[in-house]
Amino acid sequence: MSQASYTEDTLVQQTTAEYLETQLGWRAIYAYNQEDFGPDSLLGRTSDREVVLVRSLRAALVRLNPDLPESAYAGAVRQLTGASAAQSLAATNRDKYALIRDGVPVAFRNDKGEQEKRRLRVIDFSDPDANEFLCVRELWVRGDLYRRRADIVGFVNGLPLLFMECKNLHRSLKRAYEGNFSDYLDTVPHLFHHNAFVLFGNGDTA
Repeated sequence: MSQASYTEDTLVQQTTAEYLETQLGWRAIYAYNQEDFGPDSLLGRTSDREVVLVRSLRAALVRLNPDLPESAYAGAVRQLTGASAAQSLAATNRDKYALIRDGVPVAFRNDKGEQEKRRLRVIDFSDPDANEFLCVRELWVRGDLYRRRADIVGFVNGLPLLFMECKNLHRSLKRAYEGNFSDYLDTVPHLFHHNAFVLFGNGDTA
């Protein structure tokens, strides 16, 4: 490999994605210049403003909570993807965490026409293999004013729970925090509405 090939992407980002895929069972996708949009697109996003992979999320809701009317799944998706502009990022993250942990409360009419209430599971915590783990490299995310490209976003059942900022070997992790992560919090805060883990790495330290 030539010296020019020893880049942040090949040394750290690609290696990290390959580790998630080969050692931990994640599926890895490179989205930078390959993502299209629409229901049948690479990730199912309708635009780069979306941070939840609704296609995967809905499939997980159906898989983990079978045989419910469409209105139940649609209601759960709305709660998991919606957010109030008046709430702080911390408050929104806390609310999303509660839905993921405790289930999403929905109301619907059953086959008998009776009103029924249920909490829909979002993640199967007892059987990891029942969930979809997707690692997306170079994901474009658009905010109100700016567009940013995240190194690695890890989705579990369509929810962006893992954010990873990768730096080259000679770059400090402080730079990853101050120069990138802080900027993302300011420009694309909705990427962190569901976030559970933030990781900085440079191939030597994490």
